[in-house]
Amino acid sequence: MNSKKVIVITGPTATGKTALAAALAKKLGGEVVSADSMQVYKHMDIGTAKPTEAEKQGVPHHMLDVVSPLEDYSASRYVVEATLCVDDILASGKTPIIAGGTGLYIDSLISGIEFSARGDETLRKELEEEYEWRGGAAMLWELYEIDAASAEKLHAHDKKRIVRALEVYRATGKTISEHDRETKSLPPRYDADKFALMFSDRDVLYARIEARVDTMLEKGLEREVRSLLDMGVSPKSTAMQAIGYKEILGVIRGAYNFDAAVEKIKQESRRYAKRQLTWLRRDADVRWITWDKEPDIKAGVGIILRAM
Repeated sequence: MNSKKVIVITGPTATGKTALAAALAKKLGGEVVSADSMQVYKHMDIGTAKPTEAEKQGVPHHMLDVVSPLEDYSASRYVVEATLCVDDILASGKTPIIAGGTGLYIDSLISGIEFSARGDETLRKELEEEYEWRGGAAMLWELYEIDAASAEKLHAHDKKRIVRALEVYRATGKTISEHDRETKSLPPRYDADKFALMFSDRDVLYARIEARVDTMLEKGLEREVRSLLDMGVSPKSTAMQAIGYKEILGVIRGAYNFDAAVEKIKQESRRYAKRQLTWLRRDADVRWITWDKEPDIKAGVGIILRAM
C-alpha cells in the first residue's frame, strides 16, 4: 500500500459513516480520524452525534474532544492537528480512515492546502474593525489596487472575503490570488480513496435525520445546551452555532417555543444534508456507496476492500 494512502468515508449526516469507519478500521487494523467540525468540541456529545465507546468498537478515534467549546476552531487548525494524527498512524504502518461530513476539513486535509497565510487572528480583527469605519467600498477599492482579479469577484458587502484577502496580503506580501495558485499547484498531501454514503431514496435519508433529531432530544440535548451556558460558553461562539444548539438556545432565551425549535432543527438538518451532497457531487474522485432502506455495513466494507 502507498505510504501516503488514506481512506475517506464521508456523506450526509445519518448515513452510517461512524459504523462503517469503525468496521473497516477493525478489518484493516486501522484507526479513525474524525472530520467533523463540531465533534472537535468537548462536552458536545448529544447534539453532534459523537460516537460512543460502544460505537467506536474498540478502534482508536482521533480528533474528537480536542478543544473547549469556549474556544473557536477553524479548518486551518484542524489541518495542522489532523495531519499529525494521520502521519502518526501511517508511521505505525496502519491505515488512517478519515470519517466525517465536513467537506472543507476533508478536502483541506487531503489536498495539502496551507492556511498559515490566513491565520493571523489579531490582524483579521483589526481589518474587521477597519471595514466597519472605512466601509466596504473603500476596502474593496484597496483590494482592487493590489489584486484586481480577486476584487472583481466580490461585492462591497462581502465583508468576510474582503477582509480575508487583505489579511493574506498584509500578512505575507502576496495576494490571495497568488496564494491560491501556489496552493493548487502543490501535489496532494495524501493519496486518498474517497467513498461517500447515500440512500437510493432521499426520503429515507430525511426520515433518518428526523429520527436522529428526536433521539438527541430524548437523550437530553436541552440539558447539554444549558450545561454549556453554565460553563460560560457564549451564545455567539462558534460551538453554539451548531445545528440543534442554536435552536435550543432560542427556546431557552424565549425566542420561540420548543415545538417550533424541533421543526427548525429538522429543517436545518435536511438543508445541511443537501449542502453536503452538493459539495460531494463536485468531486469526480468520490465513489458512491448507495444504501437501500438501512446501511449495510458488511457490504460497505466489502465494496471498499475490493476497490482498494
